[in-house]
Amino acid sequence: MSNIDFRKTFDRIPEKFDKWRPRYCDELFADVIEYAKLNSEKAALEIGPGTGQATEPFLKTGCNYLAIELGEHFTEFTKNKFSSYGNFHIVNDDFETYDFEAQKFDLVYSAATIQWIPEKIGFSKVYGLLKSGGTLAMFMTRTDEKTPNGALYDAIQEVYEKYFRPETKYTCKLNYNNVVNYGFVDFEYHDWERVRVFNADEYVEYLSGTQVEHITLQEPYKSKYYKGIRKAVINAGNKITLNDTIALYLVRKP
Repeated sequence: MSNIDFRKTFDRIPEKFDKWRPRYCDELFADVIEYAKLNSEKAALEIGPGTGQATEPFLKTGCNYLAIELGEHFTEFTKNKFSSYGNFHIVNDDFETYDFEAQKFDLVYSAATIQWIPEKIGFSKVYGLLKSGGTLAMFMTRTDEKTPNGALYDAIQEVYEKYFRPETKYTCKLNYNNVVNYGFVDFEYHDWERVRVFNADEYVEYLSGTQVEHITLQEPYKSKYYKGIRKAVINAGNKITLNDTIALYLVRKP
């Protein structure tokens, strides 16, 4: 299995992914909409909406919305979810190779998806798709499990060392700050803090529904890994705390 295959991992489990994927905050959407001056006269493109955690606030502006989604199940799921919006459009294809022809956008945005695309392809293609003055917004959730959990974190690391044997490592990484090397200007970074608390069963469900390497784990490691994680959390009072940073990067095409 290669990293390319990883891009479709979540598409196997759209309902579970939709339930456990972290949500973004209202302030983030407000900041993007304000920065892009998004309204019913403008056009927006979402790269890889998945099950649409970051879709509805933009639809509500009345903009002409298009999504490009690689996963067939995600495409159907999202199409059904937003069928009541006349301005919702989605195409089931690969952003890297899809020909948008003459289409240009006032906003192109990614909710934890553009990091799957090599920088030179992603940033350059977005630049070409944007109108002059158009916005690229990139956002994601970064989670700190170490700081709030103390000894529980160490116990979980022991489980990883014993049983976590993914056949292929997830190696996609993007330096979002590099976007300014591709002609973009007016760089801004915003973030917000949030805390999530799970019990053992919830945490196992969260891991098995939102983490690519975990979903692709094979037996005999898979069962032993999840059993070990569940036991570690139960032993720590059946509670694990996740400290999230919701991060937003904004730039403009001159």
